[in-house]
Amino acid sequence: MNCPFILTTLIYATCRGQVLMMYRHKEPNLGLWIAPGGKIDAGESPRECALRELREETGLHAESPSLRAIVTEISPRPDWQWMMFVYRVEVPHARVQGDLREGRLQWFAIEEVPSLPIPQADAIFYPLVIGDGPAVELKFEYDAELQLVHWQSQPILR
Repeated sequence: MNCPFILTTLIYATCRGQVLMMYRHKEPNLGLWIAPGGKIDAGESPRECALRELREETGLHAESPSLRAIVTEISPRPDWQWMMFVYRVEVPHARVQGDLREGRLQWFAIEEVPSLPIPQADAIFYPLVIGDGPAVELKFEYDAELQLVHWQSQPILR
């Protein structure tokens, strides 16, 4: 049985009160700021994917990411069925090496990110991912034009 979802990760790297964001040069999210991340490869755990994508897209190496959110995005469109595992990790330095294939990297003050052009769902879950509250599970429902029509959230209790 095939999973109908595209399985992906995002990883918010923080360093001294700043968070690393990527300005996307291609779809999805062309022209928006997002955290580094990507699709989970066969045989790879979400955590392994998040760390690999961080390394490939930024040159940053990290070891202990914290799972902060599990995000499901659905729509009537078959190409917009996503399940994302969203991590946060503190890195020891801010030196990045992006290759610009995915997008341009830039550090922002943590409180500045909500004012950037970011995807609708990211604007909702970003404060929960960056904050110190419990990890959350979120579900976002979009219409056929990919406009957010409904969302819900609940804490992941340990």
